Amino acid sequence: MKLNDIVEICGGQAQFRITETMDTNAPIYTFYSQAHLEQDLYLSNNPISPKEVRTFDRITSLLSAGDVVFSLISGKAAQVGEWHHQLLYTQNYLKLIPQSQIDQGYLVYLLNENQSIHKQLSCGLQGSQVLKYTTKQLKSLKLPKLPALSKQRLIGNIYLKQQKLTYLKQRVAHLERQLVLAQLQKASVK
Repeated sequence: MKLNDIVEICGGQAQFRITETMDTNAPIYTFYSQAHLEQDLYLSNNPISPKEVRTFDRITSLLSAGDVVFSLISGKAAQVGEWHHQLLYTQNYLKLIPQSQIDQGYLVYLLNENQSIHKQLSCGLQGSQVLKYTTKQLKSLKLPKLPALSKQRLIGNIYLKQQKLTYLKQRVAHLERQLVLAQLQKASVK
């Protein structure tokens, strides 16, 4: 079974085709970025300086909380968090809409962690200066046999919680290091 058989893949809006305006009556859209994806994947709250566009163009590529998004740049997938609801995703991202036989959290786990998927993705990287994944490549991914839906939900849930735990442990280690360095700085001045 291929990914395309059980997941609808929607490409993002071409950023260069969006006509920006200075008219203050035009709606403002915030672009979904790699930093947003990492926030969603690790459930972090690192501050982001978002890029915005003001336009009267018809914007069709908006994300909703809970959507699964895949970055064609990093090859990582994440589930969109509440704080990124209604962000505009560009041609560098794909929205993945799974059918009923695959859980969203499990899909994120599968795309990020399955070795067979990683091999298939790395074999098809394209680009001379910047390596990039393609929509065609993602559609043709051969999936392993899927476990029962209840098991998928459990695996996806544990995976997403583990991502959050890993991020929090790294943050604690970073803050402890800053604290120790600040104390050493004070001690060296005396």
